[in-house]
Amino acid sequence: MTSQDLLDCHKRITPFVHNTSVLTSRLIDKEVNAQVFFKCENFQRAGAYKMRGATNAILQLSEEQKKSGVVTHSSGNFAQALSLAAQSVGVTAHIVMPNTAPEVKKVGVREYGGKIYECEPTVEARQSLADEIGSKMGATFVHPSNDNNVILGQGTAALELLEKQPDLDYIFCPVGGGGLIAGSALAVKHFGNNCKVFGAEPF
Repeated sequence: MTSQDLLDCHKRITPFVHNTSVLTSRLIDKEVNAQVFFKCENFQRAGAYKMRGATNAILQLSEEQKKSGVVTHSSGNFAQALSLAAQSVGVTAHIVMPNTAPEVKKVGVREYGGKIYECEPTVEARQSLADEIGSKMGATFVHPSNDNNVILGQGTAALELLEKQPDLDYIFCPVGGGGLIAGSALAVKHFGNNCKVFGAEPF
């Protein structure tokens, strides 16, 4: 994936997502003896950076694919993001969620127009049901993290951060499925200035 791919992605999704704030804290800077910049994706539409990747994936569908909808499996944030991204362009979103998913996440998916299908809370059960829905409905499967269009979309958060703070030494990135850190590493590779990316487990 090239620097132009990332720039094109950013331009494509800009009408549908927020360019979130970059905030600082004098007290935290003092505590860690460094300047720290927070890219506040908690203020993103649907409440998370995942709106970026979901939107890019939806916008890259052909017109024929859009007619048949999309399907994914997620316990929460990507489920909401794909539902909202699909709703924004008139696409049906089929969302496989484990039956242990928080009710507040299910409410969010439904409010964004997603159709929920519950399954057992295992990776195998999630993928199996998503495959079944894709086969039956003709829906295009969008993986929450292991998808080039999703990775490019997630990388736009770091791209925006580097546009405001081009001389960052490090970017610390939470790691779950890996889509955000993959996109962040891509942005740093093409637009960073001797910047390094470190993964951190969220808790």
